[in-house]
Amino acid sequence: MKETSRIPIISLHGNLIISIQVAMSDRMVQLLKDDVTQKIEQERPAGVVIDVSGINIMDSYISRAIRDLCIMASLMGVRTAISGIDPMIAVTLVEMGIGLEGVKTERDLESALEFLGRQVPADEEDLSALLESPVTEEDDWVHLLDEVDTQE
Repeated sequence: MKETSRIPIISLHGNLIISIQVAMSDRMVQLLKDDVTQKIEQERPAGVVIDVSGINIMDSYISRAIRDLCIMASLMGVRTAISGIDPMIAVTLVEMGIGLEGVKTERDLESALEFLGRQVPADEEDLSALLESPVTEEDDWVHLLDEVDTQE
């Protein structure tokens, strides 16, 4: 893979999927950060999944860059999940003291998409509760009349 190659970003069901299948150079990491933030701005996805199942070696720089990418997406209002961390990579990250604090991890891409699909932001949850029991003008008048009756 050439140095100038970019990691593809796939839009699927309102989410962005980034499947990293190559060893990443510093330049590729920077290009990926730029591409993902631009794509988030353009498409306004509900979530981002970064699938790392194709990565054989994940050093501290790459793991930190992926964590930072998740944090950037979160700061832009997009939920994120990392999927496909290989068991040996997980062991290495722990032994090196590198954590992915604040980042949701899932076993595989399917689980990550399910996670993004089942999450409901608090704003939407509150809105749906209001929509389930709408208040009409008549209800407001009845409530006001009841208050006047109790005061008399």
